[in-house]
Amino acid sequence: MNWILLIIAGLFEVAFATCLGKAKESSGTETIYWYIGFLLCLAISMILLVKVTQVLPIGTAYAVWTGIGAVGTVLLGIFIFNEPATFWRLFFITTLIASIIGLKVVSN
Repeated sequence: MNWILLIIAGLFEVAFATCLGKAKESSGTETIYWYIGFLLCLAISMILLVKVTQVLPIGTAYAVWTGIGAVGTVLLGIFIFNEPATFWRLFFITTLIASIIGLKVVSN
């Protein structure tokens, strides 16, 4: 169950980074809504991370959390914000995914 919560926390990290990107592109009251979304997603992500680190090792939990956030944010950047999808960028994202899976496999 803690691994599922950690994945959800990582997805909320992706969500708060996405809210920041959308806030940058918006104007007026729409910007305020994106910042509110950022704060909500940030709070949920942090609360879940704190809960998970009470059971899982902090080094593993934090690495997986940031890895999910990094991979998800790069992928959303490619698909939503039209960032480049170069070979090396995708190669290193793939190695990051493999590292996250590896941490899960070797953790208790």
